[in-house]
Amino acid sequence: MDISNFSGDKKTYIMGVLNVTPDSFSDGGKYNNIDAALRHVEEMVSEGADIIDVGGESTRPGSTPTEEKEELVRVVPIIKEIRKYFNVPISVDTYKSEVARRALDAGADIINDIWGFRQDPQMAKVCAEYSAMCILTHNSDDTFYGDLINDIARELGESVRIALDAGVRRDRIIVDPGVGFGKTYEQNIQVIRNMKQFVSMGYPVLMGVSRKSVICKSLDITPKNADAATAAISVMCAEAGVMFVRVHNVKMNSDALRMTEAILHD
Repeated sequence: MDISNFSGDKKTYIMGVLNVTPDSFSDGGKYNNIDAALRHVEEMVSEGADIIDVGGESTRPGSTPTEEKEELVRVVPIIKEIRKYFNVPISVDTYKSEVARRALDAGADIINDIWGFRQDPQMAKVCAEYSAMCILTHNSDDTFYGDLINDIARELGESVRIALDAGVRRDRIIVDPGVGFGKTYEQNIQVIRNMKQFVSMGYPVLMGVSRKSVICKSLDITPKNADAATAAISVMCAEAGVMFVRVHNVKMNSDALRMTEAILHD
């Protein structure tokens, strides 16, 4: 699969979130059995999801890292079942190369690495070996930047270089500026405000802002009440030329995006 698979009437594609974890910040424990997960996949696909993103480890700030063996137990069986019943691209949200390998063997198409190939040195090699699409997300151990937007773009460029040097094709690469990862509230706002600069890097951009703390802090709401604000940011993404948005509430974001596209495009 490559970027050319995503072409047609849509300009911004929807990645629906499937957390098979007990502790994710907005829906932990809801879909960590196969029947519930498959029902949710069916719902998201019917509502307009173009990709299903399976996550077996919570990446919320302060969460406890998941052991590789446990992550495999969580994600591999559900990927196999999704592939059995649904003709939809599957992404796996992991930064561990063995989880990525086993997920690709199980039928996944895309590796969504929140550390942009900079945490596990084998990740780029695995993606190249399987000719998998990859999402390279900006992340940092701290929130100290000289020039925030340029620093993020530069570090994303380093992730891209790692991918290309390992043999990943350019048409398999998506970049994500990493809202919520190694950034303060104010920095996250700046990233959202400057989406066009990341689009100008020349790679498809994914934005994952759904139900994140930047929304909850802005509006003083809980994650479960953040879907309308998420849809507002999705509209801004479409206007900025962002190709993918990662969201929890597929129906609300799909309606917002399709209306935006009807207005923006002939």
